[in-house]
Amino acid sequence: EDIVNDGTYPHAPIGTLMMPKGSIGYIKTVGEFLQVIRVYEVHFFGSDMEVDIVGCREHELEALEEYVDEAAEEMAIMKAHREKMQREREARENASK
Repeated sequence: EDIVNDGTYPHAPIGTLMMPKGSIGYIKTVGEFLQVIRVYEVHFFGSDMEVDIVGCREHELEALEEYVDEAAEEMAIMKAHREKMQREREARENASK
């Protein structure tokens, strides 16, 4: 859906179109509003709108890529490496007996 001013942008009336549906941008930073609401600072590009940086809530955004949990991937790689090193260590110890 279109992103419209909910009153948090002081230089336009409430309900003003801030960014049309389908606009493409990237998340610059993530902040919080009232310590409970996550707000994404999104830089939109290729738009002729008045502003190109808009604060968005998560439900207003759609990912262009599938989510990848990089931390979980990295942990799996580290675990596999530790297991491999343990097997090699045990093989060396058994060979020296």
